[in-house]
Amino acid sequence: MKRGASRRTPASEKLVRREAVTAGMVRLEGGLFAMGSENFYPEERPVRKVVVDGFWIDPTPVTNAQFDRFVSATGYRTVAEDPISVDDYQGLDLATTEAGSLVFESPTGLVTLDDYGAWWHFAVGASWRHPRGAGSNLDGLGDHPVVHIALRDAEAYARWAGKSLPTEAEWEYAARGGRPASEYAWGDELAPGGAVMANYWRGRFPISRLNANEWDRTSPVGFFPANDFGLFDMIGNVWEWTSDWYGEGAAPRSCCVASNPRGGRKHDSFAPESDTKIPRKVIKGGSHLCAENYCQRYRPAARHPQAIDSSTSHIGFRCIVRG
Repeated sequence: MKRGASRRTPASEKLVRREAVTAGMVRLEGGLFAMGSENFYPEERPVRKVVVDGFWIDPTPVTNAQFDRFVSATGYRTVAEDPISVDDYQGLDLATTEAGSLVFESPTGLVTLDDYGAWWHFAVGASWRHPRGAGSNLDGLGDHPVVHIALRDAEAYARWAGKSLPTEAEWEYAARGGRPASEYAWGDELAPGGAVMANYWRGRFPISRLNANEWDRTSPVGFFPANDFGLFDMIGNVWEWTSDWYGEGAAPRSCCVASNPRGGRKHDSFAPESDTKIPRKVIKGGSHLCAENYCQRYRPAARHPQAIDSSTSHIGFRCIVRG
């Protein structure tokens, strides 16, 4: 170093790194909002007062192109790309241990809405690179949300990018877009004036769909209008992982204000009807498979449990930076 030259301080280096990481993200100052809803599903109750601190958030879900850059830089392999380990599922009769993921396929005839197996099937070879199974590819899908993402995959990308997954409260605050009492990210009507505001299933799920565009699965990020915070696809398109363990009945009392709340406890997140003890996290936002006759979870308050080892053709994620 030349005499008289100044050495950059750790604080300034940290600021430079923060600016690089948050480039292109949206800054939210945080604040008080009403979390939850009384009008749809029991797990969304009660409506309670919550305050979150400020944070930065990706304006869209992570895309295939962005995830490809991560994989190219690190050589990372997703959960769906690795064969299933029998040791992880002792006592279960596994149909296959080959690598793959769950893919939606519309049934050819009438089915009951509690028969999930009528439209979900495990596709050998399905992964983020092959979203519809072996033989499919990402041609023309670079700006679509990456799917077939398990929790470990989302966390790995977030670490690489210098970011984190949002808590459920942070995610819901962002999705509401400054409309603290509205049922939808844009107001209280699903389709105001007939306008389609998000990529959700229009028609009779799971057998018929009315499309206002050319996409019958994911759509390009940013195709539908942003909310009032400038965030796209917070509703519909793909479900998004949060960092909170799923729990029911763990919400604070409606009389109190919770500051930066976290979800349930890991050991309470297991599905009570399942013999396998796979913990579950909260996913938010609904997807292109949510419909008026099934899973009306294309709303900020909606929430759903997802096993951390599972990936599907309708789950992705976005990241935040706190502070």
